[in-house]
Amino acid sequence: MKEREIQLIHFNKKEGNPRAIQRFRMENVQKAVAFHKSFPEYSMTPLVQLDALAEAIGVSKVFVKDESYRFGLNAFKVLGGSYAIGNYIARRLQKDISELPSPVMASAEVKEALGPLTFITATDGNHGRGIAWTANRLGQRSVVYMPKGSSLERLHNIQALGAEASVTDVNYDDAVRLANAAAEKNGWIMVQDTAWEGYEEIPGWIMEGYTTMAYEAIEQLCGEKPTHIFLQAGVGAMAGAVAGFFANLYPGDEKPIITIVEPHRANCLFRTAQADDGHIHSVEGDLNTIMAGLACGEPCTIAWEVFRSYADNFVSIPEHIAAKGMRILGNPAGGDRKIISGESGAAALGFVAEVMENHALAGLREQLGLCADSKVLCFSTEGATDRTAYREIVWDGRYPSC
Repeated sequence: MKEREIQLIHFNKKEGNPRAIQRFRMENVQKAVAFHKSFPEYSMTPLVQLDALAEAIGVSKVFVKDESYRFGLNAFKVLGGSYAIGNYIARRLQKDISELPSPVMASAEVKEALGPLTFITATDGNHGRGIAWTANRLGQRSVVYMPKGSSLERLHNIQALGAEASVTDVNYDDAVRLANAAAEKNGWIMVQDTAWEGYEEIPGWIMEGYTTMAYEAIEQLCGEKPTHIFLQAGVGAMAGAVAGFFANLYPGDEKPIITIVEPHRANCLFRTAQADDGHIHSVEGDLNTIMAGLACGEPCTIAWEVFRSYADNFVSIPEHIAAKGMRILGNPAGGDRKIISGESGAAALGFVAEVMENHALAGLREQLGLCADSKVLCFSTEGATDRTAYREIVWDGRYPSC
């Protein structure tokens, strides 16, 4: 694979598997939304309609969900971590999470009934910050491991919320293994969106938590149905949750075309789709990409079960595509609203713009079914969570982590 070329697989989908998306049915989604609304910090994040951009690139509509406003944490990840911790606590108390809004969960009575808990996770930054924030709000302890090369700004943001956080000397997937070993040794609770055999309940709750932003987007679209949804992916938990939500909402041929976008250097889902042999395929090594939130080498098994039936395309992109997305969103066309989007958050929008503007990619446009009538939905999943890296990429065109 050439470093600057875009690669696309038009996936030969298997027969739809309703069991793979059952957890994302509306009953569960609304339960997650209600729990998130119980936090005083909750507000619906903006869905931005970029009409000037749509005209410039030749589609009917472009909508971008801006998660930089989520709970004051500059990223969507807290939706999953908080809902998983909430469900864990509810299970310990033999209750349903619908009976335990956040003020009750943070009460002295609940903390006394539970005793002290420690939640541990591995993260490039956003997920760990969400776990630290939730543990802080609920009066519990958190421990966070970060992969080598992690941003010090992201580390300090996690530590500021009271977590015991440190940068390890291993990549993301090995940091997950370190965290899991520490959880088993110390009796801590592992809260990770990477699923594997024997560890699926908590990742499943995390994915259900992510559906809050998809539910909000549908409310904000006011009946406007997207024809295409582009979802960037690391392990695939967010993308799998959103894909599962829309597959339930629009069954069969009504479902929008769903495309999964990954960096070349961490394209584990793309490789799994490419092999199409019934097995998960991983990417090893340093996973050295500016898209830190997507620098994951091992797919989430729950997410893959969604993708193998409901994803239409898998795309592997070079670094400059994410940088293009950041610049477009931060320097909008016409009267469009500005969106400050980080390296991972802008990857999918950058791909859409490149494939529509680059005449050499006409074949990809045709495969994706993109045309003047297309209505595109993307999710900017983070803001500038590393401000130095954001400036170096957007101002100077330099990629500091590569």
